[in-house]
Formats: sequence, structure tokens, C-alpha cells
Amino acid sequence: MAAARAASWLAPTSEHKVARSLRARRGVLSQWETAARRVRQAGAPLVWFHAPSVGEGLQARPVAQALRAVHPEVQQAYSYYSPSAVPFAASVGADVTGYLPFDTEDAADRLLDALRPAALVFVKLDVWPVLVARARVRRVPVALLSATLSASSGRLGALARWVLRDAYAQLDAVGAIDGSHAARLVALGVRPSVIEVMGDTRFDQVVARAVAADRSRAPLALLTSVRPTLVAGSTWPADAAVLLPAWEQVRRAVPEARLVIAPHEPLTAHLAPIEQWAASQSLTLSRLSAIEQRNAIATADVVLIDRVGVLGDLYALAQAAFVGGGFHAAGLHSVIEPAAFGVPVVFGPGHAMSREAGLLLEAGGARSHADATSLAATIAEWIGDGAAWRRAGKRGRAVVDAETGATGRALAIVERLIGR
Repeated sequence: MAAARAASWLAPTSEHKVARSLRARRGVLSQWETAARRVRQAGAPLVWFHAPSVGEGLQARPVAQALRAVHPEVQQAYSYYSPSAVPFAASVGADVTGYLPFDTEDAADRLLDALRPAALVFVKLDVWPVLVARARVRRVPVALLSATLSASSGRLGALARWVLRDAYAQLDAVGAIDGSHAARLVALGVRPSVIEVMGDTRFDQVVARAVAADRSRAPLALLTSVRPTLVAGSTWPADAAVLLPAWEQVRRAVPEARLVIAPHEPLTAHLAPIEQWAASQSLTLSRLSAIEQRNAIATADVVLIDRVGVLGDLYALAQAAFVGGGFHAAGLHSVIEPAAFGVPVVFGPGHAMSREAGLLLEAGGARSHADATSLAATIAEWIGDGAAWRRAGKRGRAVVDAETGATGRALAIVERLIGR
């Protein structure tokens, strides 16, 4: 932790996520303390949610919003770890938000003193051992919601269990996404008496977003087209290395097909190669920012999404979706966002850590491919045949509908902690 703090002051100016994450820790405790003094109300309970990145944030947000609706007197704090979560954090609606400091006793004590939480709620899996220990010294109850632990997780290894077991054993409440994950969490150290199956709140979140998507407003209104469309979301360069050659094959089978592609990180290093590829294939390309600036209907063969925060709505435009991460070491991104719109999903082979990918594959609402040729065949089948994509999309949406309801169960857990 001392080395990490030193690195935060030495980190160079760079777009790289690690450098951005380190620089963000400069003075972060003082920022929290200043913000807490400004907004913290004497006598009001506060629930502190921690979600490391956007994926976990999508699980935390419905609980935070439900808590706000039912208990407006309860204040909220929201912390995150990844720079990609910065623009997302504002959508949670917490009274105070910010980066989580490094996990040291001094940082944990200062943050707990500033926030004075009635409960500390982690989301998905990341539990910070020192923060948990210092919270327990203050008798602050600690929970883990939408708790997930895949069978292939490195946390089940002997070293990880030795390091983390005490932290998981101190949790006061754990809501697991299903029974198999609950059993593995017990093996990691969670006490059986505090664990229950609550489901995954992301399903509630994506259904709500799909219902709220407004095709009459930008950017959807500007991107709506009669052309068969593939929306490729959260792609990494490793995904693009397979998807773009596949798309060349798709275009030969379905010449009018259109690609909307949203890199996971809209950095120049990720955007420029896609522009160069489109030019080499004589495909017209427009960036979303340019389309919005002109306020004109997009007619390009390729629409390049160069900002974050809109992907979840863009799946409303699709006959099929490609979700990135399956060819990248980071792992597969959210496949239930397109499924909530009734859009079938295709992705790379790296989906072992994604429970929802397995559910969609089993139901026939998704397919996984490891090469460009088979990927192209599936995409061409779906966007070229209305009956095929509607049939597969209906199966995926049925999976999403069957998994809803976790938000209410998560809210009940939080209410019990506050009452305690």
C-alpha cells in the first residue's frame, strides 16, 4: 500500500487506465472529507455502497435508487475503483461519490469517520479486508449483494482463500445470485447463517433501461435506420481483430448491413484503427460525436461510438449484438443488456466467468464463436432473416424476465442492516 501511494504521485500523464487510476488517488481522502462535511446530515443514517467498476455499478444502482425511493431520509455514499466508473457514478444519485482509497487502516479510519455509515455494502465480489475489519471495530454492519463467485475464480485458490477468508467471514449479510455461487462463497469463508439467494439486480436494471429507451430522442433518433444493424458493444482491440474481418464477410452476404461499434474505452488508440479499417474497406464511417454535432440522421455504413454512457440504449437499434470481452483477458462484458431488448447475442470463447452468458447459450438466445468465419455466419443469419433473430431474441428476453426481482430482495437486506 505504501508503494501504491508513492506510485500515485509518480504516475505519468497518460490515458492508460492504470495511470489514471493511480493519479486519481492523489488527495482522495481530503476530497472525501471535504465532501462529507458539506453534505453529511447530523442524525441521518447513511448507506455506503462500493462498486469497483461499471459492471458492479449496474448491480448497485437499482438498490440505491430503490432505497432512495422508499427511504428518502437515508443518505448514500458511492465509491468505485476504476476510472471507467467515473461518468457512471453520477447516475447512482448518491449524496457523495468518489474513488475508494487504497486499503490501509489510516485511509479506512478517516473515511469511516467522515461518512459515519449505518451500513457498508459491497457489490458482486470485491471485499477490501482492512476496510471490513475497521468497519467491524465501529460495529458498522457489512453486506455483499449480487454476490458472485464463479467455479473458475482464482479466489478459490489456497493463497487467495488464506488472504481473504477473514474478510468474507466477517460479513453480516450476503445475497448470492444463485445457489451454486452461494455454496462457493461459503467455501471462501462466508458464514452459512448470513447467506441467502437473492438473484442478480442487473436483470432488473437492464429491463428498466430497455423500457425507458426513447427512440424519439437523440442519440437513438439520429441512429435509427431501416438497414439491418449489428451493435457491437464494449469491444477491445482483440475483439475487433476477429469481428472486423467477420464483418467483411457479413457485408458480402448482406450488402446493406450496418455496423454500430462502441469500444469499451473510447481512446484514440482504440478508435483510430477502426476508422483506418473502414477506409481500407471503402466503408463510410461517422463518429457519434460528429452525428450529434450535425444533428442529422446517420447514413454511414459504420457508426463509431466515441463516448461512454449510451451503449445500453443503442441495443434498441439492433437485429443482433456482438458483446466484447470474449476475445480479451478482461472477460466478457454484459450480455443481458441486448437480451433485455429481445436482441440475440454473439460473443467470443472467453465466457466461462459469465453466468448470464451460460443462461443465454442454454436457452438459445446467444451463440459463441472462436473464429471470424463462424462469427460471420451467425451474424449474417440473424440480421438477414427477421424470423431467425426474433426467435433467438425472444428466447434471450425470456431468460432476462425469469431472473428479475432481485432488487426488492436486496433492499430488504439493506433495510435489515439499517434497522440493526
